[in-house]
Amino acid sequence: MPVLKMTETLDSVWNAALNTDVAAKQLELELSKQQKEQEKIVAKLEETKKKIGVLIKKKTEYLNGASLGAFQPSLNFEETALRSIVKAIMWRIIAGSVTFYTAFSFSKSLKTALSIVGSDFLSKAVTMFIGERLMNKSQAGRKGGGDAVGRSLAKALIWRLFAICNTLAAGMFFAKDIKIASKIAGSDAIFKTFLMFNYERVWAKVEWGKEYKPDFYI
Repeated sequence: MPVLKMTETLDSVWNAALNTDVAAKQLELELSKQQKEQEKIVAKLEETKKKIGVLIKKKTEYLNGASLGAFQPSLNFEETALRSIVKAIMWRIIAGSVTFYTAFSFSKSLKTALSIVGSDFLSKAVTMFIGERLMNKSQAGRKGGGDAVGRSLAKALIWRLFAICNTLAAGMFFAKDIKIASKIAGSDAIFKTFLMFNYERVWAKVEWGKEYKPDFYI
């Protein structure tokens, strides 16, 4: 009996030690997590203090007679949804005219050409609008309050990759001929890539629908 009790006592001590070790590890993990959160908050606080300091300095300079012209507005901007809608619809009218010409030229069928253009208009207008909204989330390739040449070229190439597949699928469905569909999509790809690049360059100079984001307000 004494041996049994001693064994039970040792087991209890061992289990207590194990539980203590597990609890200590859990506390250590939680402590580490909270310390990291504290470091993030402190860093954010320091960044905010610096911004406040800059604003106070600017305000003081202004109150002491500094010209507001010294403050350069940010050239970062976002495009409104309405601008994206107008861009998408206008492009579909231009691109649809080209597709109608190529589709009719190769298929010799007015019905086929109209069917391809019709399906293109509905599907591509929506997808181009979505693409515009997604691209709008990035400031990459924007400078001087407009899209740089590289950004316009990238947008034209990305869009044309999707559009080629879309036109090819529509051509095969309505023309029932892979050769005709390939000719329509191929001729579209060559001409419309150049056309869309220039379309983007024109829109890069249009100020309507741009919302500039100032660095700060006074």
